[in-house]
Amino acid sequence: MPQCPNDQNETMTKTLYIVRHGQTDLNKQGIIQGRGKDTDLNEQGQKQAALFYEAYKDVPFDKIYVSALKRTQQSVQLFIDKGIPFEKLPGLDELAWGIYEGQPSIPATKVAFLQIIRDWMNGNLDSKFEDGESPNEVKARQLEALDVIMSHPEEETVLIAMHGRAMRLFLCVLMGKPLTEMDNYPHQNLVLYKVTYDGQKFHIVDFNNAEHLKSLGQDHLAS
Repeated sequence: MPQCPNDQNETMTKTLYIVRHGQTDLNKQGIIQGRGKDTDLNEQGQKQAALFYEAYKDVPFDKIYVSALKRTQQSVQLFIDKGIPFEKLPGLDELAWGIYEGQPSIPATKVAFLQIIRDWMNGNLDSKFEDGESPNEVKARQLEALDVIMSHPEEETVLIAMHGRAMRLFLCVLMGKPLTEMDNYPHQNLVLYKVTYDGQKFHIVDFNNAEHLKSLGQDHLAS
């Protein structure tokens, strides 16, 4: 369980709606996309964003937090257009995959990825690609972002738009789980995790919810 800056105020409650960004062309093409690729949503991603908005437009969000990468803001722009205040937090950015960003998914890169994921699952959480980030480095900046989010008790209902691998790590942080369990939190583009904070602990109350994307069929499952 992470130390929250508001632990002294155990009466504070908060609900976090955490979504992964919508589909980009790099997602669709299977090209590696991390913190170093500031891509736009494609047509499918825009459809996903519109469907998410239709499903959750009546939720009284007090604040929206996005990463510094534009695909997250584009995913929740319809909520921002309603006048809901938003803030960019670089701590919510995707993990940097370093020299592999922008590279196609070919056998050599697949082998490298399988090896580094194996390293992480075995507890080697400082392992990273050249010019990239390790899970421990991502956790450090996510804790800074969480400190900002939790320092506003008046923001009772919050929408957070972030990224796939980063979201897996963030959920481990929230739930007080070791980062080696990151793959226990599956995701697709614009999937929702709803998390509540009761003043002491975080609880996942909606796990990997893609119900709002049903009308898109299987296409929404692209990573």
